[in-house]
Amino acid sequence: MKLRRVHHIAIIGTDYEVSKDFYTRILGFELIDEVYREERDSWMGNLALDGSYIVELFSFPTPAVRPTWPEATGLRHLAFEVDDVEATLAELDDLGVRHELLRVDPYTGKRMAFFFDPDGLPLELYEA
Repeated sequence: MKLRRVHHIAIIGTDYEVSKDFYTRILGFELIDEVYREERDSWMGNLALDGSYIVELFSFPTPAVRPTWPEATGLRHLAFEVDDVEATLAELDDLGVRHELLRVDPYTGKRMAFFFDPDGLPLELYEA
């Protein structure tokens, strides 16, 4: 088996418009296209980061909540590489986005911090 790359990540939000605003306006993803799937009462938006398709953003009428936080079975978090974690945290502060304090990865010595999407999905900033 030869996997080439991650094709996309699927994220379910409780409020599609709020999540779409967060991932596009706050994080800078580009909305490539979106479709309303009437049979499922569900929106699906395809988002790109720096020209690469990476996220499928979904809504469903009554999605299940995350079972525990943050170590639920399954996907734990998404990490985004940035040039300067501290500067990015300051931008998140200006935008009113909740985040944890800056810390250092004990294994790599790189600076990092967690922040959260509108549904509390943990996201990570990791310094290049």
